[in-house]
Amino acid sequence: MKRFKALFVMAVCGLFLSACGNLGSSSGTTTGGSSSNNKGTQLTGQAAAGDYQSVIKNGRYVTSKSRGVNVSQNENQFNLKSFESGLLTVSKKVYSPSKYIFEEGQYLNTGTVQKWLSRKSKSNPDGLNPVDNGKTDPNTRNPIYLQQMEEQDFMKQNGKKLTLSGVTIGLGLNSIDYYEKKNFGSTYQTKISKAEASRVGRQMANQVLARLREKPELKNVPITIALYRQAPNDSLVGGSFFAYSNNKSGATKVGSWKSISEQNYVYPTTSAKSAAGNSNDESSFENFKNQIQNYFPNLSGVTAQAHYTNKQLTGMNVNITTQFYSQTEIISFTQYLEQAAQKYLPSSAPIDITVSSTEGVQSFLSRDNGAKKFTSHVFNSY
Repeated sequence: MKRFKALFVMAVCGLFLSACGNLGSSSGTTTGGSSSNNKGTQLTGQAAAGDYQSVIKNGRYVTSKSRGVNVSQNENQFNLKSFESGLLTVSKKVYSPSKYIFEEGQYLNTGTVQKWLSRKSKSNPDGLNPVDNGKTDPNTRNPIYLQQMEEQDFMKQNGKKLTLSGVTIGLGLNSIDYYEKKNFGSTYQTKISKAEASRVGRQMANQVLARLREKPELKNVPITIALYRQAPNDSLVGGSFFAYSNNKSGATKVGSWKSISEQNYVYPTTSAKSAAGNSNDESSFENFKNQIQNYFPNLSGVTAQAHYTNKQLTGMNVNITTQFYSQTEIISFTQYLEQAAQKYLPSSAPIDITVSSTEGVQSFLSRDNGAKKFTSHVFNSY
């Protein structure tokens, strides 16, 4: 589904793929090397075209064995969200939702991922990040390149049986490595160019692929590896994927890479120079922002996160913070937003609008790709 809608659903519902639907029970179904008990396995059903069905085992959604493992606390939460949703978008390029069923990663556990994300050392020979060379100068120290990692598994269904038929691994690479020269001291930065991150990331991808092939369950399935460049901690948007490689069953070395042209921007921009190639979109958002602020002055902030693929707008998430306390104010404002968004915001991409206050989400508006009108929902207070 669309990137930004996925993020909203995760924030409100907690499970970004736990869609409601008619559950098809498959007693005795197996997924990869594991099997279910007599309660069987169910599928969630698809919420919308382009979404994966996912797996429920023994009455519970199957969660990742290593979700959320990072080198250190990631201060930019947008990186975590866009990494997960962006990886799902990469997976859809290879494993079609109409043919494959999604399951969160089951073959890399927390302990393994923690070791791989750490520095290589005598006590941790499996570390993918380089050894600590003992230097503290930003230009001479060995930085932490790999910040996060995620696994996604994909099954095919044959009768009542689910068989592991593909895996995607995301490698999240730093654009800036933040570090301290001494504990609880000042924070310093080592900047990592995209070229350097790409070079190191491709080397790591080879190591990851070879290690995955050592697992019997993953020896003969296609494995896709995708590279993600993290945004700095002070960014108001997350990073983006820039390359992926699909490796056939049994391959132990990464083959050819395919480039991904994606960028994320925040509107209004903080500098005088507009983001290249989307000044019209920025102007449209500014007109929308000015219009709603003129009619409803009790707004604390109006911003937008815009996602571009091949320099074309493919999604926009508008966040509006209000100081409204009256339910009638919220209803009236949401009604007006439908008109203003329809008139001023770009018509060529899906758009989500979240209205919130310090007390939480007040209303939500959405327009799918190809739709002409927005749909909306006001959350009642009881």
